[in-house]
Amino acid sequence: MTTETIQTTDLTAVASQVRRDILRMVHAVASGHPGGSLGCADLLVSLYFEHMNLKTDADGEVVFDMTGTGEDMFFLSNGHISPLFYSVLARRGYFPVDELATFRKLNSRLQGHPATAEHLEGIRIASGSLGQGLSVASGAAYAKKLRKDPNLVYVLMGDGEQQEGQVWEAAQFAPHHKLDNLIAFLDFNGQQIDGPTEKVMNNRDLAAKYEAFGWQVLHMDGNNFDDIKRGLSEARAACGQGKPVCIIMKTEMGQGVDFMMHTHKWHGTAPNNDQLAAALSQLPETLGDYAAAV
Repeated sequence: MTTETIQTTDLTAVASQVRRDILRMVHAVASGHPGGSLGCADLLVSLYFEHMNLKTDADGEVVFDMTGTGEDMFFLSNGHISPLFYSVLARRGYFPVDELATFRKLNSRLQGHPATAEHLEGIRIASGSLGQGLSVASGAAYAKKLRKDPNLVYVLMGDGEQQEGQVWEAAQFAPHHKLDNLIAFLDFNGQQIDGPTEKVMNNRDLAAKYEAFGWQVLHMDGNNFDDIKRGLSEARAACGQGKPVCIIMKTEMGQGVDFMMHTHKWHGTAPNNDQLAAALSQLPETLGDYAAAV
């Protein structure tokens, strides 16, 4: 399956398998963050399997270059949704799919939050502490500008993460330096670990805030492949016009599993055996489950 030939129906199949991976990974170690991972699965599948310009070899296999020169770059700021990131990277060919079975285990490269010390292909920053990803992505976009690299930089943040002050320093930096090669996704699911974001610390009108800082703000449904395709196309078209782009992306935490949706309770809770079985029954196995660890 290549980025040139994959169709929307294939993206749906990949996303179903990725969601199965997420649930199996966190269940195996009774630890991890399934809610946001499930909610953002459609976006990352769209980016890595259809939209981003990735470096490949003569056979079409992805090749990881830590510098990101000559290709689009993606940074995960809300690093706790690492099960999603690992699954997408493995399914796209950055490392063996069966390595997903080592998630959060001793000496695994797949730590609870992505870490560069493990030299895992596809990971360019350690993203355990929230609020830092937009700064790193802004730096990468600035570097591409200086190198005259025409490729883009993408970053995914959470809406609860917008309560971090460093986010707003970076939000000011990017428009000042006219980083119009930067696209930031804001996962707007309205939930964080302690409850609804509006009750924990109300972010108010985030679109108006980013616009006031000088960003081009777009909106899309992050759980609808057709709307994701539209939103990504609009964002790419908006690049090169002097402003960074922020996409307010509405998602549902726990998307794809009925009893995990519409609540913050699955932000950082792993399913038990019965819950895993019930969840997997709602998600077709499309690409083959990875082998369980011995």
